[in-house]
Amino acid sequence: MTYICSAGVGIPNYEITQQEIKGLVGELFPYTEKQLARLLPVFDHAAITKRQFAVAKDWFKESHTFQEKNNLYQMYACQYALEAIDHCLLNQQFLNKAVPYEAIDMIIFVSSTGIATPSIDAHLFNKRPFREDVRRMPLWGLGCAGGAIGLSRAYDFLEGHPDKTVLVVCAELCSLTFQKDDHKKSNLVGSALFGDGTGAVLMCGNHSSYRFYRTKVLPKIKRTSSFTKKNSLPVMGWDITNNGLEVVFSKSIPNLVRTLWKDHINTFLQNVNLTEKSIHSFIVHPGGKKVLQAMEETLRITAEKLEHSYQVLRNHGNMSSATVIYVLLEWMKETVKEKEQSIVSALGPGFSSELLLLEWNK
Repeated sequence: MTYICSAGVGIPNYEITQQEIKGLVGELFPYTEKQLARLLPVFDHAAITKRQFAVAKDWFKESHTFQEKNNLYQMYACQYALEAIDHCLLNQQFLNKAVPYEAIDMIIFVSSTGIATPSIDAHLFNKRPFREDVRRMPLWGLGCAGGAIGLSRAYDFLEGHPDKTVLVVCAELCSLTFQKDDHKKSNLVGSALFGDGTGAVLMCGNHSSYRFYRTKVLPKIKRTSSFTKKNSLPVMGWDITNNGLEVVFSKSIPNLVRTLWKDHINTFLQNVNLTEKSIHSFIVHPGGKKVLQAMEETLRITAEKLEHSYQVLRNHGNMSSATVIYVLLEWMKETVKEKEQSIVSALGPGFSSELLLLEWNK
């Protein structure tokens, strides 16, 4: 078994309300009054109250080169990822004592909102006393599915190396991809949804002594499943332009929940001999309000089983890969009975779906 032992987040400094962002977009995008009246309600319907960003509000009013944006990405991805790592390894909510950096055998670093070679995990490695023989696995381009996929790849490694530990780190600075001169509806919708955030999760194999640092009932991973739909590349991702990363975000995503995701999760539940009614909670990446509502309809469950997905969306927005770590952290704070089952789920470019079955265990 693979044990989730702790989690932590790094929250950027600049908090902006949804209504402030709505007003800013109304100023920046050269739409007519009629167009604004038709398009801006997307901000009101997103179920988001506030978001956090690595840059101040005025930054969005100016044009920036790809190089300038990416330099900021490298700097802030390191800063906030280190905050998430420190929070995770020192988190007294879950650990009876701090886990030393030297205990980490692998760092999986997940991101899709900037570019760095050496990858950001190498920068993190130089900022904390990790061992020089630590394994590194940078994962790029997985988008919103990246957090769940990072957990799955850690599970794969720890099943084969049960005496080891893995640190999964997700760092996404969606704000730095903003292009004020891209007036397509997809960019406006992205502006209504995406925020910045970083998350870290400590995972231990069955024979690792560090799993006994856990202080309460927390999840262990029992099974994982990956699915990528053929010929679905245009659904979600980036167009790479001279100005940077330009968002691709299809309106068909909620419908794909009712088809692709429905088939994937129903097959997964059948394979593990469970039903949706036997699942305590769904630790779902909140791609947006419509995505969560489509999941409720598909599974015929109440919003209560997605409680923290709605809460994280409301208070932080969609932070791409890091979002599911925020949701997982909130569920880990709860008092959950032993042997309860949860499903981690995230959708991302490809178009892909990632599922994990968790069992709560002390």
